[in-house]
Amino acid sequence: MPELPEVETIRRGLGVVTLGQPIVGVEVLLARSIALPEEPQGFIDHLRDRSIQQWHRRGKYLLAALNDGSCLVIHLRMSGQLLWLTTPQPPCPHTRVRWFFATGAELRFVDQRTFGRCWWIPAHCCPEKAIPPLARLAPEPLSEAFTVWFLAERLVHYRRAVKTALLDQTVVAGMGNIYADESLFLSGLHPALPTCTLTIEQIAHLHQVIRQVLREAIAAGGTTIRSFVTPAGVNGRYGGQAWVYGRKGEACRVCGTRIERLRLAGRSSHYCPRCQPLSLAMGK
Repeated sequence: MPELPEVETIRRGLGVVTLGQPIVGVEVLLARSIALPEEPQGFIDHLRDRSIQQWHRRGKYLLAALNDGSCLVIHLRMSGQLLWLTTPQPPCPHTRVRWFFATGAELRFVDQRTFGRCWWIPAHCCPEKAIPPLARLAPEPLSEAFTVWFLAERLVHYRRAVKTALLDQTVVAGMGNIYADESLFLSGLHPALPTCTLTIEQIAHLHQVIRQVLREAIAAGGTTIRSFVTPAGVNGRYGGQAWVYGRKGEACRVCGTRIERLRLAGRSSHYCPRCQPLSLAMGK
């Protein structure tokens, strides 16, 4: 699933090529890709003859402010891609929505797993009311509102694995498997460590590392594991410098120990047994 760095990379890329260009046509090839309005034709009608004034990101959501005050919201979920095409190309089998621009360019939503969704939100309705998960998101982790004290409040009162907590969007908006694993490694915390056992010093270090990892991943254009590409079709570069994610059986870049993988709450977690010792997670 694209995480904050991937979605931010897409936001920046679309901000360069799409702004101010009239949308002259919309095609919906899979009705369930449209969450609002209920009928795809309504989505088409409301987007036609509009133009995008600005792209925003909230967690893993992309929000396009339109010139009439309404808003287009897109969540890529597991496998969604947004591709910017400047020359006509036949749609691939996984193309779900197409936006056609006056310049002849096309923005194409491709989604193999079909979990991605698009919303059109009218000007009189705020996106947080139309899409309840938006209202529950934690502050942006690179913003001033995401403080050590906010993170501590979300962690110390609960007894759940720290990796599971980091995937909770009310704890860290935009965080997913990749950057949670990377942040825990650089913090020296085992993924299974109960959050209620963390000290304020550990939380402060984790807070610092989360921001560091996300900034580095954004600078690298995100991570391509399976399907992520930028709107221009370019792969993310962070995967080649990852500390632990996706490196099961490979040598730790710090100590040489083989990277291991475990499952927590149905999600895989990569870690170094030596740099993130199990004894710490077990309270020994």
